[in-house]
Amino acid sequence: MLCEEYCCLQKGGGGRQVVSIQVGQAGVQIGQACWELYCLEHGILPDGELFQDSENNGSSLDPFFSETPEGKFVPRTVFVDLEPTVVDEIQHGPYRELFHPDDLITYKEDAANNFARGRYTVGQEVIKNVIDRIRKQAEACSGLQGFMFFHSFGGGTGSGFMSLLLEKLSELYSNTSILRFAVFPSPRMSTSVVEPYNTVLHASTTMEYDHCVFVFDNEATYNLCINKLRVGRPNYNNLNQHVAQVVSASTVSLRFDGDLNVDMRDYKTNLVPLPRLHFPIVTYAPVISADNAYHEQQSIADITNACFDPSTQMATCDPGNGRYMSCCLLYRGDIVANDVQRAISTIRLKKTVQFVDWCPTGFKLGINGGYPSVVPGGDLAKTNRAVCMLANTTALRESWAKINHKFDLMYTKRAFVHWYAGEGLEDGELSEARDNLAQLERDYLEVDGFEDDKIDDEY
Repeated sequence: MLCEEYCCLQKGGGGRQVVSIQVGQAGVQIGQACWELYCLEHGILPDGELFQDSENNGSSLDPFFSETPEGKFVPRTVFVDLEPTVVDEIQHGPYRELFHPDDLITYKEDAANNFARGRYTVGQEVIKNVIDRIRKQAEACSGLQGFMFFHSFGGGTGSGFMSLLLEKLSELYSNTSILRFAVFPSPRMSTSVVEPYNTVLHASTTMEYDHCVFVFDNEATYNLCINKLRVGRPNYNNLNQHVAQVVSASTVSLRFDGDLNVDMRDYKTNLVPLPRLHFPIVTYAPVISADNAYHEQQSIADITNACFDPSTQMATCDPGNGRYMSCCLLYRGDIVANDVQRAISTIRLKKTVQFVDWCPTGFKLGINGGYPSVVPGGDLAKTNRAVCMLANTTALRESWAKINHKFDLMYTKRAFVHWYAGEGLEDGELSEARDNLAQLERDYLEVDGFEDDKIDDEY
């Protein structure tokens, strides 16, 4: 049985504001795509004015936008990158009048794909300015609900400076919810040789924070664009527009009224059964190109089944090699609750989706009336319903194992370590971080039901 008491009935409105913080090149570019989509959904023009003929459809702008006395809507956000190139694109792009200039923070030199440089040297030069700006955004909220972060695990700013920023904010806002959307390293493609170092150091440094970190990787999203949307040569803009749909679906209940709405705090409560295992993967359906939109069914059962298809996942791992610890299905648009119940009951009967033994209910639901929007000229076809799945699965252990293996290949030769030591990283930090990630692998194995002696043999 699906228990509706697990879902909170909440109305979008004041007193539930969220501050979004985009860090590093990946975070800034994803943030651009997200804010463009938010504006389309709420009828906000690129200059912050409300489109006169827009119909709000029960939406609330207050959680993500503040309104000036002149009636202009300004995003509750901060963009941070240690080098100015990507932020300059915003300052000279079509949405340059939307953002407050002080919310676009850069520095004169980047982190050079170096965790230690982002955390210990260059990052220290800008952290005070960033914290002050975030504090100003938070103080402008009548009821701050939480923070949303966008960053990558593998970049110097996204890993090093991000860990420093989280450390400072956790001291200032210890009881505030934090959600993170993070680009996870891909198995076979990377923009940086030292990505495994940055990933392991960042994950270890932030492991004890009880945040919910939604992970997706470029390779899985890239393949999704090729195989499902028939995009010949996807670029980052194609990938980021798809990620923006997931973020929009995850936040739709904060911005639109719905029957079963999900609060920011619900994610952590329902998706993170054990503190260290806080890395859910993300899936979005339907993924249909404009050319195929009128030739494919988009029933509630169809889009629900699509979420459990490995080819639609935005993280490279096979859920068949693990078991689900929790699963959150967020429906939006033309949704009938009874059809959702039937679709999930059918999945349960097939027993193709394996949950851990100690998870009695399995699914958490969100149903919202806010219809999905798409960027004009984008890859996705406009549909009248959609679903986003956030699932915590032990299959992600495979991805961590690959990262750890790549780390070991370099660290056994002490390759590139001198660059980290030169920026203030102590000798033992890399080995301690690697031990911490080995323990994370063991944590996943224990949840999967492996016996202790077999785990010891594997390590």
